[in-house]
Amino acid sequence: MSTRQKNVNRKIRIGVDTGGTFTDFVYQTNGALQIFKLPSTPDDPSRAIAEGLRRISEEAGATSIEVIHGTTVGTNALLQRKGARTALVTTGGFEDVIEIGRQARPELYNLNAVKPPPLIASELRFGVRERVTATGEILEVLRDKDIAALVGELRKAKSESIAVSLLFSFVMPQHEEKIASALSELEIPLSISHQILPEYREYERTSTVVINAYLVPLMSRYLEFLTSGLSTLASADPDRNSPPRGSRGASGDEKVYSLRVMQSNGGSVSATTAAREPVRAILSGPAGGVVGALRVAAAAGIKDIITFDMGGTSTDVALCRGEARTTNEALVAGLPVAVPVIDIHTVGAGGGSIARVDEAGALRVGPESAGADPGPACYGKGDLPTVTDANLILGRFGRPALLGGEILLDYNRARKAVSRLAEQMSRASGDRFTPERAALGVIRVANANMEAALRVVSVERGQDPRLFSLVCFGGAGGLHACELANGMRIPRIIVPRSPGTLSALGVLLGDVVKDYSRTVMLPASQADSQQTERLFAELEARAGRDLKNEGFDKARIRFSRAAALRYVGQSFEIDIPWSRRFLGAFHSAHRTRYGYADQTRPTEIVSLRVRASGITEKPKIERIRESLRNSVKARRGKHLLTKSAATGESRVFFGNRVTRVPLFSRDALAPGSMSSGPAIIIEYSSVTLVPAGWSFVVDPWGNGVLSS
Repeated sequence: MSTRQKNVNRKIRIGVDTGGTFTDFVYQTNGALQIFKLPSTPDDPSRAIAEGLRRISEEAGATSIEVIHGTTVGTNALLQRKGARTALVTTGGFEDVIEIGRQARPELYNLNAVKPPPLIASELRFGVRERVTATGEILEVLRDKDIAALVGELRKAKSESIAVSLLFSFVMPQHEEKIASALSELEIPLSISHQILPEYREYERTSTVVINAYLVPLMSRYLEFLTSGLSTLASADPDRNSPPRGSRGASGDEKVYSLRVMQSNGGSVSATTAAREPVRAILSGPAGGVVGALRVAAAAGIKDIITFDMGGTSTDVALCRGEARTTNEALVAGLPVAVPVIDIHTVGAGGGSIARVDEAGALRVGPESAGADPGPACYGKGDLPTVTDANLILGRFGRPALLGGEILLDYNRARKAVSRLAEQMSRASGDRFTPERAALGVIRVANANMEAALRVVSVERGQDPRLFSLVCFGGAGGLHACELANGMRIPRIIVPRSPGTLSALGVLLGDVVKDYSRTVMLPASQADSQQTERLFAELEARAGRDLKNEGFDKARIRFSRAAALRYVGQSFEIDIPWSRRFLGAFHSAHRTRYGYADQTRPTEIVSLRVRASGITEKPKIERIRESLRNSVKARRGKHLLTKSAATGESRVFFGNRVTRVPLFSRDALAPGSMSSGPAIIIEYSSVTLVPAGWSFVVDPWGNGVLSS
């Protein structure tokens, strides 16, 4: 928690992660990380952010403030279909590509499955007479009179944003450029496919550009408002409507503000870029969590991890072998997004997930969430039972308060909500359910949903979870991690320091990252090194210019090259780091993923990719002094915590029995401290439940390591 002391810092970087229930803040002053959480404001996420930034500004007194923001604004707009009125311009005859899609069925055995409607209605899709071949030859020239007619139709349509995606424009972009030039007179946002995603696959490319156009007006307004709000941080009148761009700090210096936004690929970009290409920030917050988990694990010498981020609304999981795996085949709200995103699987199971009995009498938990308003019943406003209420009824929080006492939990209100659920379960089953038994049922169902998500990223992809460590974070993760690890047979759990704010730390730890690609369709046997070098150099030159505009000089820019390869005739490709041995690496990767490789089969390079990183200043994750000696003592059983070190105890329900469980304050645990379960470890941002059969030890980096 923040120390609330005045510090004069010349520069301060702040990580902000907006979740469905809480908004998290992480910043560094005088070499120490400070954290705190505020309730989110779903009606206007910027209100909670402004309040937190004002609090930091008052404490830190910095003259230069950089905010890196993980946001769910784009995600929520897409899920709720609350984006802009968008028009689509495409090659004549291809207006319905976004509605036809592909033959893949989301519900394979449901004969009555209903596809969600496309983001753009048919009356807002406009075809233009033009045609280009896959090799870039013009079959039908785009005429000026057709462009003029198109401009007139779009003006009448009164759209708020326009997506332009012509057939094979990634090979020959001149037609898109002519249309974009003409449409600029409408003075509304334009999303051009050869600029956003110059790759083949018409459906995925068009879908990605449409999503971008759908989100641009909303994201632009949000980021513009948030950027303007930054300049009020040191103002004596923070509620003024037209704040100045800069204001005087405690030392009398002019304050300088900047805003970056976390992208789905694990890197951040300027607010200007994010407003122009919001499709790249759809999984902004969860990506920050993966980045933070990887850095924490790497510092502790752990390479292979499964991340488990349980917040108030959802749970995000990802499997990482030393680095985050990115994919260009993501689905968000049932729509394909073909820009690079960290491969994260999300389920609607969080602390605020609502429990109910369905029409068939079965207990369901989520995906509906109580969110921040009204929140779980125990927060004092809501009346519906949630996972948080169930944990409170079962005594698993240890104390009736969260965030160091800032949020008091209403046990009686939670019990009433869970009691109503117990009555419904009793009527549906003919059996008698007490509130505690109903709460245990809620936990089991929520755990089953989260375990299914963990299996998707591990077992279903041929990975043995027993070979990985589970990195558990998010405000609610520590209460469920051990039971999930038992079910998955994962032997070790890592609980970082301040797990409830790890995603906010992750956005601070990320570099500025930009991805570039170009479809080339080159037979691997005929790939000319000079040709590929020229194409890579062109992508890197563009990347260098863009990062220079972001404020990075050559010394702070790094490039990495990759190629997407496949066997001729395959529908999908595999990304391979580029080297002289790229072909052998592809065969090896294909064998790992699909169980076979055929080195005699013709192979082709589908696309070339460049990732450009601007290296940022980062908080360091350091060992705690004298920790190694203490850790050795712990392994020998010489530093075992006893009940005399406990701050209290709680009556906790484990199945049908009640156990008195000691409570330990994590802030008071030195490296090497060890406790055997059952125990509850309490800290500001989270609570960790250690069941019987598990042990908890603090490692040299301050992480909690649980093992069975």
